[in-house]
Amino acid sequence: MDETSADISYRVTADELRSFIERFERLDAEKKDIADQQKEVMAEAKGRGYDTKVIRKVIALRKRDRDDIAEEEAVLELYKEALGM
Repeated sequence: MDETSADISYRVTADELRSFIERFERLDAEKKDIADQQKEVMAEAKGRGYDTKVIRKVIALRKRDRDDIAEEEAVLELYKEALGM
């Protein structure tokens, strides 16, 4: 029985698709492992008395540009003053 080019093409496409799916699944498992490790770090910090909510805010701020942060803080102060806070 001769394989047609369609059969060969289908098998190659299926193998490639399987490869993409398996790679994605491995990355998803790694992502879960990393998330678990991050939870452990936060649990350890909390156990040492740190406020994890504030730690998360600091982490988010460190990802942002200093100018953006300064602008946001200036607007926040302006709004607070307008509301008498």
